[in-house]
Amino acid sequence: MVPHTHSLRVWIALLGSGLAGGLVATQSRVNGGLSQAIGDGYVTAVVSFGSGLVILVLIVLASRTARGGLRRVRAEVGGGRLPVWALTGGLCGAFFVLGQGLVASVIGLAVFTVGVVAGQVTGGLVMDRIGLGPGGRVDPSVQRMLGAALAVVAVGLSVLADLLGGGAGLWLVVIPVVAGVGVAWQSAMNGLVRSAAHSAITATFINFVVGTSVLIVAAGISVAVNGWPADWPADPLLYIGGATGVVFIGVAALLVRTAGVLLLSMSNVAGQLIAAVAFEAGLPLADGVTPGLLVGAAVALAAVVIAALPRRTRPSAA
Repeated sequence: MVPHTHSLRVWIALLGSGLAGGLVATQSRVNGGLSQAIGDGYVTAVVSFGSGLVILVLIVLASRTARGGLRRVRAEVGGGRLPVWALTGGLCGAFFVLGQGLVASVIGLAVFTVGVVAGQVTGGLVMDRIGLGPGGRVDPSVQRMLGAALAVVAVGLSVLADLLGGGAGLWLVVIPVVAGVGVAWQSAMNGLVRSAAHSAITATFINFVVGTSVLIVAAGISVAVNGWPADWPADPLLYIGGATGVVFIGVAALLVRTAGVLLLSMSNVAGQLIAAVAFEAGLPLADGVTPGLLVGAAVALAAVVIAALPRRTRPSAA
């Protein structure tokens, strides 16, 4: 019964992560749209991360568990049991949100998302292998290796038309790829912090404090050079990026121990791709949906299912 129960928990974690991935695509669409409207991706990133931090401050003030988690993290870091670099997940989150504002509005949400896919699955595979996640070292099975390879193929299929057409801005895909590796790192680090704090809220709060601090400096430099954005859109939906980020990071910190960094990243990827294609079909940031994107999304879904299959074990002799 225990193996079946564990398998069910993993699949529930993957479903939750997939839904959270849809929120990541939503955040990318929102932040890309806000960046287009105000003309400053750095200020957009601060608005997104900063609003999320405000939400988390209120939650932490109301949660005794979260406040206790902060004390535990401080004790763990002070005692050397939790390394300081485990608190750097917010740096990667800041870079990801910055990429949403600076790049997604140029290359389109779907292409941005498949670039993130490549980084997430590669980063997740490596981090599981060397044991950076809270669940320790996870050796890659044949299914996981095949799933990761298919996910990378999905990226190539999604941008094939741009490759053949010699798109001038295609090199910008490098930015979401690096951001995707950062997302995998962020999930692993926040999982470590969550284990130390015994609170996903605490891990999410620390993530947002670190990320907002870095982005405020970057936005300050941008405003000093370019001035404060003059036109701010009235649509309230363009300001929900922070709230969606809070949910996504909290879910990832909660589920990474159950699913592992790689499987969590891949199920998250599936949710991102499905939502990104839907947004590009209805509310495109750039060129909209292409046949390559549809095929790539389908291959990515197959990759997640294959990677999530349990290992086959030979029955022991009686």
